[in-house]
Amino acid sequence: MTSSRKRHITKAVSWRIIGSLDTMMLGWIFTGNPLTGLKIGLAETVTKIGLYYFHERVWFNLDLSRFARLRSSRRRHLLKTVTWRIVGTIDTMILAWLISGDPMVGLKVGATEIITKMALYYFHERAWHRSKFGLKQQSDEVEEIFN
Repeated sequence: MTSSRKRHITKAVSWRIIGSLDTMMLGWIFTGNPLTGLKIGLAETVTKIGLYYFHERVWFNLDLSRFARLRSSRRRHLLKTVTWRIVGTIDTMILAWLISGDPMVGLKVGATEIITKMALYYFHERAWHRSKFGLKQQSDEVEEIFN
């Protein structure tokens, strides 16, 4: 079974909606200003769509056949969750700091989202793992070539 770029793009957009809503709420909570939370969430929407797409492509092309322990989808999804959270948290902390003007807001939002986003991301990954959207059987690809 092969995965299409359409699947990866759709997966990136669906995650970004969930992630940005989480960041908006955290920004609002830690600044007390819903507009600041909105600005942080919107800014990260732009930066993270690109970052997530590249993260997804790296993981899709990563050859884990030599690492028997990582072939399990649960272990693989857990490691993907951790690597994405590192990239995502650094991005959010910088954006929250720049937009709010307060480095502590960046640290607070980043520290809290480590927990909220890892849980949200794990369940997002599990849902997509069960989804067949954008997956093609090898025989489907051969039919498309000849039709």
